[in-house]
Amino acid sequence: MKLNDNTILITGGASGIGRGLAEAFHQRGNRVVIAGRRKALLDEVVAANPGMEAIELDVADPSGIQAAAQVLIARYPSLNVVINNAGIMPFDDASGTIDDKAACSVINTNLLGPIRLTSALIEHLKRQPRATIIYNTSILAYLPLATSAVYSATKAALHSYAMSQRFMLRDTNATVQEIAPPWVDTDLIGKSGDPRAMPLDAFIAETMTLLASENEELVVEAVRPVRANPGPGEHAMFKAFNADLMANPPGQV
Repeated sequence: MKLNDNTILITGGASGIGRGLAEAFHQRGNRVVIAGRRKALLDEVVAANPGMEAIELDVADPSGIQAAAQVLIARYPSLNVVINNAGIMPFDDASGTIDDKAACSVINTNLLGPIRLTSALIEHLKRQPRATIIYNTSILAYLPLATSAVYSATKAALHSYAMSQRFMLRDTNATVQEIAPPWVDTDLIGKSGDPRAMPLDAFIAETMTLLASENEELVVEAVRPVRANPGPGEHAMFKAFNADLMANPPGQV
C-alpha cells in the first residue's frame, strides 16, 4: 500500500499495536482516525499527536458499528484505509468447560467486529481511487496457543475471511492485506518485558516497511518459519511451542 496521502481508520488505536501503527502513519502525514471503547485513552493519544482524530467505537456492538460507519463516511469522505486491529485475548481451557459469554465476546470482537465494520464501509471503500483493508490477525492463526484456544481460532477464521475477501475484490480498487504479528510486548496479555516478546517499536518499524509492499501477508522475519510450517511438521511444532510456553509462562523468563 501507499504509506502517505491516506485517510486511515484504525480500530483499537488507543494502545499497543494500534497506537503504534496510528502514530507511524500520522508521522508520515496521513490523516489518522483512531477508534476504541475507552474515551480517556483516545483523548490521551490524540492530545499526544496533534492532528490525529478519534471516534468512540465498540466493534463488538453491531448497532454501534453501523452508526459509526455513517459518521465516518460523512465526516471523512476520503477514507480509504481501514485497519482492523481491535482485539481481546483472554485465556481459556479447551479441556474443560468454555465460558459461553467469554467465548462470544472474543468472537464478536475479534472476528465478527472486523467483518461487520468492513462490510459497513466496503461500498464506500470501493468508490475510492485506491483503498486498502488491513486485518491484524496473529501468528497464532497458524500456530495456535492451546491456552487461548478461542482467540487462536478467531484469528485463523479471520485469516480465512481475508483470503476470500481479497479474491472477491480482485477486480476493484480495494486490496486486502493481513498483518500476522508474533508475540509483541504490549498490554494485550500484560506487558512484561519478557525477552521472547518482540519489542513494540521494532515490530512497528518492520511492519511499516512490509506494508509498503503489495504483499498479501505481512509476517516479520522472526516468525516466518512458523508461517512456512503448515504440512507434516505442523503438529510437532504446535506441541513443542505449547509445551515450552506452559513450562515457562509469559513474564517468567
